[in-house]
Amino acid sequence: MSSKKGIKGQRNTPILHDEVKERHTVVLTPTVWTKLRAMADAKGISISEIIEEWVRET
Repeated sequence: MSSKKGIKGQRNTPILHDEVKERHTVVLTPTVWTKLRAMADAKGISISEIIEEWVRET
């Protein structure tokens, strides 16, 4: 997946995907949140992108 580094984000304009993201709430245990944070840090992306990649791959 391309990070589109250097491209300025603009409100209501999709960058990585073909649609604009919306805010949702997910409740997770501290253990899972810590693992997601570590995965995101290792890839240099956000936790939301980790979840997005995982769901799009399945």
